[in-house]
Formats: sequence, structure tokens, C-alpha cells
Amino acid sequence: MVSHIPYYVCLTFFSISHLVSTLAESDNYIIHMDVSEKPKDFGSHQEWYLSTLTSALETSKLSTTNSFSTSTSKLIYSYTHVIDGFAASLSLSEIEALKSSPGFVSSIKDLPVKADTTHSPDFLGLNGKSGLWPVTDYGQDVIIGVVDTGIWPESESYNDKGISEVPSRWKGQCEFGTEFNTSFCNKKLIGARFFNKGLIAKYPNATNTIKNSTRDTDGHGTHTSSTAAGNYVQGASYFGYATGTARGIAPKARVAMYKALWDEGAYSSDIMAAIDQAILDGVDVISLSLGIDGVPLHTDPIAIATFGALKKGVFVSTSAGNRGPLLGTLHNGIPWVLTVAAGTMDRDYNGVVTLGNGVQLLGSSLYIGKWNSSSNKIPIVFFDACDNLKALQKVAYKIVVCQDKKGSLSNQVQNAYDAKVVAAVFITNVTDLESYIRTSFPSIFLNMKNGETVKDYIKTSESNPKASLEFKKTTLGIKPSPRVSSYSSKGPSISCPFVLKPDIMAPGSLVLASWPPKIPVAYEGSSLLYSEFNLLSGTSMSCPQAAGVAALLKSAHPDWSPAAIRSAMMTTSDAFDNTLNPITDLGDDNHPASPFAFGAGHINPNKALDPGLIYDVNAQDYVNVLCGLNYTNQQIQIITKSASNNCSNTSLNLNYPSFVAFFNAKGSNSSFKSVREFHRTMTNVGEGQSTYVASVTPIKEIKVSVTPEKLVFKNKNEKQSFKLSIEGPQKLKEQLVFGYLRWVDSASKRVVSSPIVATSYSSEFVS
Repeated sequence: MVSHIPYYVCLTFFSISHLVSTLAESDNYIIHMDVSEKPKDFGSHQEWYLSTLTSALETSKLSTTNSFSTSTSKLIYSYTHVIDGFAASLSLSEIEALKSSPGFVSSIKDLPVKADTTHSPDFLGLNGKSGLWPVTDYGQDVIIGVVDTGIWPESESYNDKGISEVPSRWKGQCEFGTEFNTSFCNKKLIGARFFNKGLIAKYPNATNTIKNSTRDTDGHGTHTSSTAAGNYVQGASYFGYATGTARGIAPKARVAMYKALWDEGAYSSDIMAAIDQAILDGVDVISLSLGIDGVPLHTDPIAIATFGALKKGVFVSTSAGNRGPLLGTLHNGIPWVLTVAAGTMDRDYNGVVTLGNGVQLLGSSLYIGKWNSSSNKIPIVFFDACDNLKALQKVAYKIVVCQDKKGSLSNQVQNAYDAKVVAAVFITNVTDLESYIRTSFPSIFLNMKNGETVKDYIKTSESNPKASLEFKKTTLGIKPSPRVSSYSSKGPSISCPFVLKPDIMAPGSLVLASWPPKIPVAYEGSSLLYSEFNLLSGTSMSCPQAAGVAALLKSAHPDWSPAAIRSAMMTTSDAFDNTLNPITDLGDDNHPASPFAFGAGHINPNKALDPGLIYDVNAQDYVNVLCGLNYTNQQIQIITKSASNNCSNTSLNLNYPSFVAFFNAKGSNSSFKSVREFHRTMTNVGEGQSTYVASVTPIKEIKVSVTPEKLVFKNKNEKQSFKLSIEGPQKLKEQLVFGYLRWVDSASKRVVSSPIVATSYSSEFVS
């Protein structure tokens, strides 16, 4: 086959069909409790949870001779910060009995979870002369907790050269495990823990294959953690591609790995335990390249756990998902986290076709195998659509040229592989070639112009036409870039459509980062290939990039809330590419990307250092939104851990750096007008006096007004409020229109930008 091991555009941890559960009648549940009802007799929450569980087992009449012993074996986790409650393996009768227990709030089933980079710091403008890196000493004492598949501690990305002593506030540990010694941790990798009790309770036979260790047996966790905070590694490359010095976005930040994703599966009870422990250990930032699709906030363990992180001041970066390019496909549409889309960089991977007449043509390629024809020219033949497999199989030692027609590129590549051709050149007008170019046989993909040059040479050559191929070339400065990656999931958020998601875009396509050297990255024929670095794609790769930026901002502004950091990143992001044109979307035929694809724009770390104004949010503001979503007090309690939530100021008007308005009334007349109003409060984080004037870009079908149009700040940390009104037809003719509100301070040249979206997208999202 054409593909490699693996492409990772959508990494899924569901490969558990080989496991056989011996407890088919039982399932894992996450139990939410009201701690205000805990009797004073119990010294700890866990004692109360065990007693509650024991009583429920006795009530269900399924207890053994030792109910306490049974309840102890059934208790999986006792949580501290993410929820008030525990996880347990229970039968239907046991869970029904538990519902009658004093303090019981609710239960949700343990859900499976799916997991959704040398040049990216340069592309993001990070440098040692000015901006975030020198101001923060490269994130020296910030701690990034990564919940993922584990870590390969011997990787040079985790060396602690130039790193100061471990911060005294750190409470974490480096757990001993299979093939993992505590000595592997150092001043860079300061914590390593693993969580698999939920997985084992769900699939007991998994104990036969699970290695109780933070050791990464997949590669994903090593890649994401080194992307966020890998130290400097010289001479890094992927088989000669992307050569240079590898380093993470915050190269001096500390890394703590919490392994909760396993080859055998991944469950939310383990992930909640990992987040809970990360908060207890004292991390500043959590990176979650994972998510759960299509569940309301009060039943989403990721949403619930990250609210606990929010209340402790921990910033959380999450991946948007890899189910693009359709609208409404993203997960982690959680108002209190950063949701990150994926984009391309200005770096291409190339091969060169040299024709017999000396003409050289640059094309796309990520072929990593051995090829000895770079100097010796061999015959080249044009095979048109390459749709005749039998004819291809009869081709002798020649380079086959295939012409892409009617979207047949995928089939042509497969035919060339099946026919075992020596090498191939594909002519195509496809611009999104990422999923094609990593072939296991020598191949180069040319655009139509270069392809015509090849065809003309073959046609007009008097003697046998010949060519040579050369690989492992890397080109920087590619224009246009960035572009939204086609696989990146898009908004609106199903769980909370009134908050525009995703929030931002960061590099996610073909990102180079560390990799376990014992895990294969590709095939060459029947042989497996290994590397200490790998090129992966996905929002899994963009999420840690944003986490690294958040760590730098946390170091520069330790008093900023998670919402303030998110606001700074969003309002200073770029809506234009390196050609100064609107960023385009590979998943939408290279049309201008909408905020449903890339949020506020592409992350710009150095500008985020000094945003001028921020939109701040506190916990009660999020509660007001949950009230506005018509959540019951019990449902809100599940998220907030509080039984006394204040819904007196119910509002869907979260103080967020973006605006989304739905104009999709069923059966309405498009001539009837409707108005949506948004109230926002901005905080001046710049020094001294400043005056900001509102500017709104024109939006089709929509009229936008801002009151007042000028905000005058006299002091730092002063707050000023405004109202933004969007007037439009009750039902828009187009599915989506958008523009931007920009607050401009002409004196300091600061621009605080927020996207405005009006949409007629299905009203089922806002019912």
C-alpha cells in the first residue's frame, strides 16, 4: 500500500477489539457527589466514597462476604480538583442503588477518548533578540503538564543543559515503572506519572499487554511534549528533510508527562485522574491533544476536569479535532479552554526532476528511502492517467509519469505502488498534497506548469527521453502561508455555539519533533524505518504549540488569568498570510478562511506579549453562560462542584474576544430585520493613558455598530465597556458571513482585533 506508519492526521486510541472483558455486566462510571453532605465522621472524601460504595453494594444485594473489600476493588479513582466524586466499576443494579445514596448528584459513563513540531518557532517569529523568548528567558520556570501517550525520556529534547533548578513549588513525582527509572527525570523532565486504572477496570485482560510505565510506546506524547517545550537539539531532521536545530516553543519550560492514553485504549476516567494530579502537582499549563465528540458540557469529562483547572488558575490548551473540513465537526468547544485549529507553515518538502536536456523541476515529495538515480539518468515514459494496472506492471526500468484527471490522484498513486514501478512523477493541480507525498516508493508531485514541461520534453525528445530524480530537499519561505489545514475540525461548537470556536490557529501540518527511536515511522519495501524525529500532522501538533506560547505568556505575566492569556493570544493573531492577503482554507478550495476554521487568526506570540487590552473572564461569568444554556442547577453543579450556583445574571454574553450571531429563524421572511447585541468589558494592560477607536470591516448582509466608538483609559488595569450590535435579516441568505472589530490605538500602534461571525447555520445548534 501507499501509506506509511502512520500518517497521524487523525490518531485514534480505540484499538481494543482484541481485548475480551470478563465483566461484561459491569461498566465504568464517573460519580459526582455533593461534598456538603459528607458526614463529619469521615476524615477524608475517599473514606466517604468507599463507605457510600459499600452501602450501595449491600443495597444491590450483589455484595460478597466482604462488602468493604469489594467496594475497594471497584473504586477506580477518587478525585480532588476536577470533580467532587470518584470513578468506579459498577453493574446496572449497583449504579441504581448508588443513586439513592446521600450526596449522590449524578453519574456518567466512562467515555472513550480520541487524540487528535525545527522550524515552527522561527515561523511564529520567536527569536533570541526581541519578544517573548528573551523577556521570559525562554519560559525557564513555567511547568507544562502534558496528558498523552507517555514520553521517551532518553530523547535529547529532554536534556537539561542550561536549565535552572526545579522550582520549589513543584510537588510532582517521577514514578518508577516498566523500563522507566526515576533517574530518567531531571531539571527539564521534572515529572512522569501514568494512569490506567479506568482502562484496566473496563478491560481486565488489558493487563496482559499494558506496561505500567510512563514510557511512550506510541510516539504521540513524545512528539507533543517536545513540540511544546523541547530543549535544543542540533542536527535534527527527518531522513534529511527539515534539517536544523530542533526546539520547542518554550525551550526552557519544564515538562511533566501524565500518561493516560494507551495502545490498548483511552478512557476519560484516567484522563480526569491525570488532570486532577497535574493540578495537585502544580503545573501552570496543561496541553490536551485529545477530545470527546458530540456531548454536552455537563457530560463531557474534559469540560468538567478543565473547569477544575480553570479555578486553580491553570491554562488549558486543547485540540480542535481532525474531522474537517465540514462545519460543526470540532470537539473541545469548551468556553474555558483554548481550542486550537491546525495550519500549514512556510516550509515545503521537495524532490527534483532533472530532465535529459538539463532542465530541473521542483516538486513535492517526502520519500525517505534509498534512491541511487540522482546522477544517473534513466528512461522516462508518459502514461497519461495511469489507470491501467496491467500495463503499468509491464513497464521496465523506467520513471512513469502520470497525469491526474478528474480527482484520480489517489488511485494513480495506489496503482503505481501495486505495479511496483521503479519511480513515478505525478502531474496534478491539487494544492493539498500532504496526504500523498509520503510514499513508500520514489515519487515526486509536480504542478501543472512543470508537468507540461516534462510532457513536452518526452514528446519532443529525439532519442529515448531520460531523467533523474533527487530527494530530501527542504524549501523555506513558501507563499502563501499559513493556510488552514484541510483536516482541521471547524465550528460552530455543538456544546456551546454562542462562543465562537475554534479560538486560534497554530502550525499543525508536517511538524518535526522528537520520536521514540524504537517505534517505526515508515516502510521501505518490507523493512521498517526508524528515526529520532518524526513529521506529524494534526491538531494534536497545533495544540502544544499554543500551550508553549501560553507558557511564555504566563512567565511574562504571572498575574494574568487563563482568560487574559487566551485573550492576548486571540486579539493579536494574524488574519493575513505572508502575502498580506486573507489566510485561505485548503479544505475550502483555497477560499478565504472563516473564523469557524481558524478562530481569531494565526497565533503571533510576540504581539501577544503586549496586547494593550484584554477580555477577562471569571468563573461566575462561565456559570452565567451555563445558566443561559438552560442547564439545571444539578448539571451546573457537576461542572462547578458547587451546589449553590447563582443564575440571577443569566447571560449568553460571555466576555469573549469574538462574536457569533445566529440568523436562522425557521420560516421567517428574509426581509424582516433582527438585532443581536453583545456587551463586552475590556481591561487596559498597557502602561499609562491610551485611547482606542473602533473600526469594523464591512460584512455582507449585516450592519454592525459599536457604542461607544471610543474607549479612553487613564490607568493600567482600568476597565471600559462597550456594546456591539449586529443587525441582519432573520434568516441570512448565505450560510456564513464574517468581518472584524478592531480597536486601534494610533499612538502606540496597538490593534486589538476580534472576529465577528453571522451565520444561518442549522438552528438545531441554538435551540
